[in-house]
Amino acid sequence: MGLELYLDLLSQPCRAVYIFAKKNGIPFELRAVDLLKGQHHSDAFAQVNPLKKVPALKDGDFTLAESVAILLYLSRKYKAPDHWYPQDLQARARVDEYLAWQHTTLRSSCSRAMWQKMMFPVFLREPVPPETLAATLAELDRCLQLLEDKFLRDQAFLTGSHISLADLVAITELMHPLRLAVSPRSLLALAAESSKADPSWPRGASAWRLRWGRICSGRPMQTS
Repeated sequence: MGLELYLDLLSQPCRAVYIFAKKNGIPFELRAVDLLKGQHHSDAFAQVNPLKKVPALKDGDFTLAESVAILLYLSRKYKAPDHWYPQDLQARARVDEYLAWQHTTLRSSCSRAMWQKMMFPVFLREPVPPETLAATLAELDRCLQLLEDKFLRDQAFLTGSHISLADLVAITELMHPLRLAVSPRSLLALAAESSKADPSWPRGASAWRLRWGRICSGRPMQTS
């Protein structure tokens, strides 16, 4: 049996793994796990990942959990282009720095914003106190400001002049709040800023989003 990826594309980390595999031509069998139906709690899935979370990887008899670990495994095994996870010690350390930071900051804030803005009030019909949502959005704004000031700055990508795993993980996290417009100050302002950028080599947060769009649009992402 070849490489199997257990994913639900509603999940941001699952999308990062899926996009990376597709973009790098890595052959795999997609094993869909429906989170909304609770399939990640099934006994069958627990045999693959006792943590009962997606994404999960199965490569022969070898299984692996956690999206960052899976991305690094795929990068190394399939010898992905160096820019994704550089061999240079300090360049790699910058990618590691972002991947370590985002778990408890940007990922946490984006997830809370999505649940409080959409999942609780729309799907579960549970109102969220305005002050709770306001505090969550304020924290998301703070994380986005750190993303720009600490990591992106005036660079083309988060860790330098080339795209890396840090950018992939970041953009998949930002897809949900951007679509929901849960953070008007930090996220929607990026679109307005894009018009100020040099189209030949734009910089900053808006340029980062534009460049990512061009990269991802080069190959359609299929779910089969």
